[in-house]
Amino acid sequence: MTSLPGPRGLANLEMTRSFLSDPTPALEAAREYGPVCAFGMRPMRMVTVGDPELIQRLLTMKAENFRWGHFVQRIGPAFVVGRSSMLASDGADHKRRRGSVQKGFARPRLNRWIPTIVERTDAQLEAITTSLDDGTRRRDLYSDAREIIIGITVNALFGEQTAARSREIGERFRRPQAFIEQSAVRQLPHPLPWGKRPQVRRDRRSLHAIVDAEIARRRQQPSGDPYDVLEAIVTDATLTDDEIRDQVLTLIGAGYDTTAATFAWLLWSTVLTSGVWERLRIEADRVLRGDVENLGPDALAQLEFAGRCVRESLRLHPAGVVGVRQAVADVELGEYTIPAGAMVAWSPYLAGRDPAVWRDPLAFDPDRHLDHSLEQATMTEQAWVPFGRGPHMCIGFALAQMELTLMISRFAQRLDLTATAPTAPRPTGLIVNRPTGGAPFDVQTRAPSTANA
Repeated sequence: MTSLPGPRGLANLEMTRSFLSDPTPALEAAREYGPVCAFGMRPMRMVTVGDPELIQRLLTMKAENFRWGHFVQRIGPAFVVGRSSMLASDGADHKRRRGSVQKGFARPRLNRWIPTIVERTDAQLEAITTSLDDGTRRRDLYSDAREIIIGITVNALFGEQTAARSREIGERFRRPQAFIEQSAVRQLPHPLPWGKRPQVRRDRRSLHAIVDAEIARRRQQPSGDPYDVLEAIVTDATLTDDEIRDQVLTLIGAGYDTTAATFAWLLWSTVLTSGVWERLRIEADRVLRGDVENLGPDALAQLEFAGRCVRESLRLHPAGVVGVRQAVADVELGEYTIPAGAMVAWSPYLAGRDPAVWRDPLAFDPDRHLDHSLEQATMTEQAWVPFGRGPHMCIGFALAQMELTLMISRFAQRLDLTATAPTAPRPTGLIVNRPTGGAPFDVQTRAPSTANA
C-alpha cells in the first residue's frame, strides 16, 4: 500500500494549526499532496480525503469502521446540543435516535411547510423594504436569512404558538454557535467558572427549559396534528425526554445556521453572475403568484432554475467544508491505508471543485447540471456531496433545499441587489462555511410596475 502523503516538520504544524482554526486554507494546501493528505499527530492525526471516487468509497463503508462520537465532537458540537445528539452517536444508539427523528421529516410534512417558508420570507422582505424608505441602503442579508430560517425551523418543530419565540431561541443559540466556531484548542473543557464555556452552559440551560416545556405540553395535551414534528417524536416513544431534547436542539442548531450561511453564499453567487438574478426573477414571477396558502410541491418543482442555482451554490460552498469521523480500525481506501485512531476528514469542498469532474470548477454555472451523459451524471453525483451520504447523511437536507429555493426566488422577485464587492468574500468558519463579513448588498425595492407577486 502507498504511504500517506503530507507535510513534515514546520509545514505539518502550520497545516494542523490552520485546519483546527480555519480549515479552508488547509484544505487548499492539502490538495497539493494528492487525493489524500495526512498531517498532525496523535491524538489529532488528520487524514483529508478530497477525491470524489475515494469519498464515495468512504461514505459507503460499514459504519462500524468509524466513530462519530469522538472527542472532537464531544468538546464542541455535542457540548452545545447534548451528548445523546445523533451527531455524536454510534451504532444502535444512532440508528434509534435518527430513526425516531426521521419520521418527523416525511415528505408530506415537508410539503406542508412550503406556504410557511414563503410567508416567513415575505414577512422579512416586508421589514427590509420598509427600512429602505423608497431608497437604497446597504444591508447585511445574512442576518435577514438567519431571522427567516430560525422562524421556519421553530415553526416547523413546535408550531405557531412557539414560533413567536423564534427570535429568543435564535439569540440563545448565537453564543453557543460562536463558541464552536473557535479554534478547537479554545473549546477544550476547563473547571474555571469564567470564560465562554460557562456562558454557553447558561444559554444551554435556557434552551433546555424551552424545549422541555414543549415536550411536557405534547405529553399533557397532544394536539393530534399528524404534521407536528415534535409530537411525532414524542408519541413515537422510542426516545427518553433527554434524548428528544438533544435531537431537537441538534435540528435547530445544525439546521438554521448552516442554511443561513448557504443562503448568504447563494446571494453572492447569483448577484455576481451576469443574467442569473433576472432569470430567477422571471421564473419566480411565473410560478410564485396568487395565494401563498395554495402553494405546494408542484410550484416548488416549477422553480427549476432556482433549484439548479441552489445545487450549484452547494457545490462551490457546502455548508461544512469537511465531515469528520474517526477510524476505529485500519481502513483500506484505494491504495492507501488510514491507520486506526486517525480522524478522517472527507471534503465536499474539494470534491465540488475537482477539475477532473467539473469544467471550469470555480465558475458559478447553474446550467452545468443540465443534460448530462450517463458517465457525466455518475461522476458529478459522486462529486456532489454537500449533505454527505449513507446513515449519517444530513437529516434536514430536503428542508434546506426547499428553503433555499423558495427564499432565493422570493428575494429575486422583490428586491434589486447590487454587490458591494466585485468578487465573493473568502470563506471562514470551523464548523459552518460562511462568507467573511456576511452578505452586505446595496438593496433597493423592485419597482412596483414590474413586480408580479
